[in-house]
Amino acid sequence: MLIVVRRSRRKKHGHHGGAWKVAYADFVTAMMAFFLVMWLIGVGTKQQRAAIAEYFKNPSMTPGTASMAPPGKMGPGGASDSAIKLGGAMDMPHGPGKDRRAASRPDAANVEKLAREQEQARLENLMQQMHAAIEKSQALAPFKDQLLLDITPEGLRIQIVDKQNRPMFDTGSATLEPYTVAILHELAGFIGEAPNKVSISGHTDDAPYSGAASYSNWELSADRANAARRALLEGGLVEDKIARVVGLAASVPFDKADPGDPINRRISIIMMTKQAQDAALSQEQADGAQVVKPVTDPSVSVVKLISPSAP
Repeated sequence: MLIVVRRSRRKKHGHHGGAWKVAYADFVTAMMAFFLVMWLIGVGTKQQRAAIAEYFKNPSMTPGTASMAPPGKMGPGGASDSAIKLGGAMDMPHGPGKDRRAASRPDAANVEKLAREQEQARLENLMQQMHAAIEKSQALAPFKDQLLLDITPEGLRIQIVDKQNRPMFDTGSATLEPYTVAILHELAGFIGEAPNKVSISGHTDDAPYSGAASYSNWELSADRANAARRALLEGGLVEDKIARVVGLAASVPFDKADPGDPINRRISIIMMTKQAQDAALSQEQADGAQVVKPVTDPSVSVVKLISPSAP
């Protein structure tokens, strides 16, 4: 008997090699490109998104038909290189929303301009209130024509001027007339209600002082400004409100055409803006200087320009 034995042979599979690694790398690269495109779409502008879309529609350098893509090397449409730059993604403009937010952020110049406008509006309102208060004041009613109000770059200025037959001081003296004291006492209440620091300056006409040779209009104007300071303090003004007391003699005439006019003899009280106050204070601190008026009368105290430690 013939016995036939059939043996089955198992087929051996060949080695796969590294082909799967190449496929996986291609997949990862494609995903990275996909997410990069998504990111570009998210942060780009409308025109940049159109350029990206056109690039994928027409990756060659032949001109395409996109109407919103910015022009590339080949003209409108086509594979524009103006929106897609290697390593330049961080330099691209942000989307419209982010651009608007950046534009809405106030810079230092805008803040400073806004502060000046608010200060100007506040001074104009303060001047209107003071005009109304002077009109209603019985004590100031006879002297309204000697009170002049205006706004200068330094702040709201109140000027008390001499009038013919009604001077503020005795002739050639720093002694206040009784009605001038009444005016300053009344003004002290108005000035004290505002937060502004005060600058006081004395002015004379151009007539030479005929007294002692060592005493001139400079000393006289400083003494008169200091006398006005004391009257304001007696009227209730807090001493810390006074930032500066100076004598300017005839150097800043009110009537430039007629330096001898009585109106040039005046006391000027400026309710300083914050900018003027800070500028004056910083200048004094930088210089470390103190301007001291000459003492010619034992009753006249020494006055310093702005000094943080001044009593």
